[in-house]
Amino acid sequence: MSDHTRYDMLIVGGGHGGAQAALALVQGGFTGSIAILGEEPELPYDRPPLSKEYLAGEKPFERMLLRPAAMWAERGITMLLGKAVTAVDVEGHFVTCADGSRIGYGTLLWATGGSPRNISCTGHDLSGVHTVRNKADADRMIAEMPNVREAVVIGGGYIGLEAASALSKFGKSVTVVEALDRVLGRVAGEPLSRFYEAEHRAHGVDIRLGTGVAALTGENRHVTGVELVDGTILPAQMVIVGIGIVPAVGPLVDAGAAFGNGVRVDENCKTSLADIYAIGDCAEHRSVYAEGEWIRLESVQNANDQAKTATQAILGNPSPYAAVPWFWSNQYDLKLQTVGLSRGYDELIVRGEIDRAGFSIVYLKHGTVIALDCVNMVRDYAQGRALVTGRVAPPREALADPAVPLKSLVG
Repeated sequence: MSDHTRYDMLIVGGGHGGAQAALALVQGGFTGSIAILGEEPELPYDRPPLSKEYLAGEKPFERMLLRPAAMWAERGITMLLGKAVTAVDVEGHFVTCADGSRIGYGTLLWATGGSPRNISCTGHDLSGVHTVRNKADADRMIAEMPNVREAVVIGGGYIGLEAASALSKFGKSVTVVEALDRVLGRVAGEPLSRFYEAEHRAHGVDIRLGTGVAALTGENRHVTGVELVDGTILPAQMVIVGIGIVPAVGPLVDAGAAFGNGVRVDENCKTSLADIYAIGDCAEHRSVYAEGEWIRLESVQNANDQAKTATQAILGNPSPYAAVPWFWSNQYDLKLQTVGLSRGYDELIVRGEIDRAGFSIVYLKHGTVIALDCVNMVRDYAQGRALVTGRVAPPREALADPAVPLKSLVG
C-alpha cells in the first residue's frame, strides 16, 4: 500500500466518540497523522436531537455539528466520509472498505456505534417504516410528515417515547406499542414508567402495553397499518421502530476480537486484538457501577468518556475507565436526567410528589444508593451524583424528604 493510504491513527466511526477521540489526541500532543473514517457523508454531529428537537423541527442541522467544518482541517484531522469498513486485517494493519479501498493504520480506534434493530414481521420492508439512528433517517421521516395523519411507534423505550413526543407536537395521532407491561420497563422503576405513560396520554398519545406486533399491512408498497397479535389493526401512514440497536462490530468479530453483547474491551478500552481499541455503544466493558459485570452503555457520556480513556492509553498515560454513567431524555417540556445504573435495585424511594413540578426517584441496593432518575429536578441530579459515586447509604426518611438537600447526605 502507498504511504498516503496509511494513518498513524485511524478512527472508524464519525459519531461522538470518534470525534472526541480525534480532538483529545490532538490536544494531548499526538504528532502522527489522524483520520476519521465515517459511514455517513456528514461531518460529526450531535445525535440525541435526531429523535427530539431535530425531528420536531426545533433545531436546524447546522446547530448540531460538533465542530465547524474548517476546524477539522485546522487540527490536521483527515475526514474520510461516506465509507464503510467491511474487514480488518490485524496482521497487515489495514481495513478494507465497501468500495474496495484499503486504508492502513498504526493504531485503530473502533467507534462505530450500532445499527437499529429491525422488526422482522411481514411488512417490515414497506416504505413509511422507519428507524431513527442518523440524519438520513430523520430527514426521510420529516419529508413524509405532511402525508401522515396516524403514526405508530413500536417500542416504549427512550427513543420511542421521544419520537412519540415529537410526532404529537406535529399534531399527529400517535400510538405507542410496547411488548412489556409498562414503558421504560428495562431502564426505570414502575413509578417513572406510570408517570410517563400518563404524560403521553395527556398529550393524546395512545399507549398499548403488553402486546406485540403480528404484521405490518400496506398498499402499493407503503405501510397502512400495524396488526397486533390480538388481531387489532392500528391505521398508520408512518411506523417508527425503536426496539434497540445491534452493535456494529462484525469486522472486528470476524478478525477474532473477543465479544459478548458488543466487542469486549479492558479498563483502557483496548480490545483483544493488537493495536485496536473500541469505545461507545459498540463496546462492552466491566463496570464498577454494575458490580463488575460486563455491560454495554448507549449514551453520549459513555462514548465521550471512553474516548478520553482510550486516547490517554494511546498517548502513554493510561487512566482506567471509571466514569459514572449518566443519561437524559427530553419529552414535551419534561427533562429527565439519570445518574448511575438502576439495574438490580431492591428498593426505590420517591422524593416529593410525582408530578410535573419535579420529583426524583432514588434506587437502592442493600441500602446503598446506586442510581437516581430526576424529572425537572436538576439540583437532585447534580447533588445525587456524589451519593452514587460514593456508594452512600443515607437514612431513608432523609432521602424521601425533598426539603433535605442530597448534598447534606454525603459524607
